[in-house]
Amino acid sequence: MAIVARLQLYARHAQGALAPETERALRKAALACTSWAATQGLEALPTASETAAAYVDALAAQGKKPASIRQAVWAIGTLLRAAGFPDPAKAEPVRLALKRMARSLGTRQQQAAPLGGGEVAQILATAGTGLSAIRDVALLLTMRDLLARRSEIVALDLDELQRQEGGAGTALIRRSKTDQAAAGEVRWLSPETCTWLRRWLKAAGIDDGPVFRPVSKADVVGGTALEGGEVSRILKRLAKRAGLDPTAISGHSARVGMAQDLVADGADLAAVMQAGRWKSPIMPARYAERLLANRGAVAGYYGQRG
Repeated sequence: MAIVARLQLYARHAQGALAPETERALRKAALACTSWAATQGLEALPTASETAAAYVDALAAQGKKPASIRQAVWAIGTLLRAAGFPDPAKAEPVRLALKRMARSLGTRQQQAAPLGGGEVAQILATAGTGLSAIRDVALLLTMRDLLARRSEIVALDLDELQRQEGGAGTALIRRSKTDQAAAGEVRWLSPETCTWLRRWLKAAGIDDGPVFRPVSKADVVGGTALEGGEVSRILKRLAKRAGLDPTAISGHSARVGMAQDLVADGADLAAVMQAGRWKSPIMPARYAERLLANRGAVAGYYGQRG
């Protein structure tokens, strides 16, 4: 009971300090670990390093993605520290289990399929004209222009949009994964995106509050923001209507597609990092690795020789 009390106290202190997706990830990982421990007859809290290592091995055997396994280890460590126990993730058995996982599964993550300019053209031709369709296209185009994460797009409020001459506009991203202090960053929106945004806001009768909201089958617009998980379902639905494979589409697809489009148009990694609010070049370089390979030393060597 003392452990539960400490975790409840931590939850109260952490409220508002952690991003909603971080809180959800902690809850989900904790439930998964405790459920697994119960099936194995092991004590979940406190978690011994041997138990945590066995959990890593079990997740690897199930074919879980390396990133998911590392997130599970992070969540276990976070909760145990909150309860006043040592972090088992720092113990040698867990470190070795993670190395086993990396050797057996590799560390390369499967990349979301991009929604680039070509895919967007197909989507615009097939999206439909209903209220949900207008919202879905406006959301997709806004996500691409802002290289927005799911949490960023659903948090967008009307007062954070501003029109400019010539039909373009800007959006203030108040908080992002790399800006937890909410200093905020302003990004540009194309005239086409702004046209679709105006269509959606007018059709939905939105004059304040969240920009992107649920729409019922009866075309009733909700008063609250979309849930983050709904974003990937919207993008998958748009892709399916356009004849694209929806299985590889995720909430990152618009971000991946725009990053690739920027690199294809000649932008360097520093510019792409700035546009997408990345602190490291690792992910944008990964997204555009095939395009960047065509600019590499070997490609240049052969290019000079015709």
